[in-house]
Amino acid sequence: MTTAVTSVEQVLVVPTLLVHEVGYFQGFCPNPERHLKTLLDPAYTSYRPRDLMENDPSFKQLIPYCIFRCDGRVFHYTRGQGQGESRLHSKRSIGIGGHISSIDENGNSSSYLEGMRREIDEEVMIESTYRQSCVGLINDDLTEVGKVHLGIVHVFELDAPKVLPREQSMIQTGFPPSAELMRDREQFETWSQICLDHLFAAV
Repeated sequence: MTTAVTSVEQVLVVPTLLVHEVGYFQGFCPNPERHLKTLLDPAYTSYRPRDLMENDPSFKQLIPYCIFRCDGRVFHYTRGQGQGESRLHSKRSIGIGGHISSIDENGNSSSYLEGMRREIDEEVMIESTYRQSCVGLINDDLTEVGKVHLGIVHVFELDAPKVLPREQSMIQTGFPPSAELMRDREQFETWSQICLDHLFAAV
């Protein structure tokens, strides 16, 4: 009898101590260039089993967190039961993204950017032209999810508010004004709250 081998997802991580060395922060860090130059350096990153990393705060899993905005309106959704991280189910979110996996390594371009594109394509359809920029980092050591993840925040400025969910578990989507999202801030996952506070509170 042949025994099936279940492959374990290998995700991109950096040592938590490295985050402290390049400049520790709690919450949101704007101007992330200095941090990312080190944190995305292949000399410091590695791929490790996701199931182990989810409970190991000595490593931070690097997560692109992509926000879609058009004329002051921000794409949001509610996480259904099928969405990946069970600790975030039923929370509202303004971020799209996920883990960078060893499958994103192709030798020709940045595995981080490849993984970000893959995660976006898996979760949504963007039916608009856009401009993208990396605007900050999220570190939240006050929650169990945050202790093992580091968010890299990308804002996509869309020419039209046309983002459609691909996943059935992504429900109650839309493009309300950012002021409306700020009003409902407490309904959102922590990372979204941090981004709302630092990117949209004054909009």
